[in-house]
Amino acid sequence: MSQSVKGPSTASPGAAAPHGHTPFIADIERATLASVPPDAMEEAQGWLLGYDPGSVGRAHSAVPLAHGEPDLGAIAWAESRFAAHGRPTVFRLPRVASFDAFRARLIAGGYAESSPTMVQTARLADVAANVAHVPTAAVNLSEQPHEQWASVFLGPGLDPADGAHRVRILGRSTCTRFATISPEGSAVAVGAGSLAHGYLGIHGMRTLAPWRGRGMARQIIAALVRAAQAQGLERVYLQVELGNDLARSLYRRLGLADAWAYAYWKRPATA
Repeated sequence: MSQSVKGPSTASPGAAAPHGHTPFIADIERATLASVPPDAMEEAQGWLLGYDPGSVGRAHSAVPLAHGEPDLGAIAWAESRFAAHGRPTVFRLPRVASFDAFRARLIAGGYAESSPTMVQTARLADVAANVAHVPTAAVNLSEQPHEQWASVFLGPGLDPADGAHRVRILGRSTCTRFATISPEGSAVAVGAGSLAHGYLGIHGMRTLAPWRGRGMARQIIAALVRAAQAQGLERVYLQVELGNDLARSLYRRLGLADAWAYAYWKRPATA
């Protein structure tokens, strides 16, 4: 994996989360790419660009490191960078008013929006307090996604190609802990927690259908939160599909608050 970093590592504040905590956009976006490392990536001109052939959108898109009004010239610049890597151009843009003109220019250029997603954030201590009573003895943590962990992504009813891509890209992160619950000797619920740029990032939450509704996601999050606290981290974020009301409700009950929404922008031919 290649990486080019240019310019100062400045962070811009996003929307306020509970108790006055302000998520730092640049830190979260860098932590996100640390959790799903693309084949190649670069940071330049206030953008973080990932060039990956897989199905994980965060790893093959351009995302801004601040939510101020962007330079419209960034569209042609990003297109040239993706072309240089032999990849179709994909933008991952916040749904904020400052990007209205940017989105309008994309629409005029034949781009379309897809996969709206919510970023949720919190102080780690607040989430820890809400899961203090949750038992974690059934949760196994490892530094690599072993075969049982991967099996949940490749289970019945799931896209095997997408599952394989997610296992591959999460597995090559060097800052992630992999959580597994195997009540009868086989994995039925998994999750991943990246520990980077001051944040616990929660990713890859999956529970097989017959085992849902038993609090396993809560147990996995509790185990990852405790592991992050042991590393001295103080903040947590996750990304959840905007239409996944059940998951968003669970995360809110655990203390996470909506920070900002984003969506992917690409030309239909690259969908």
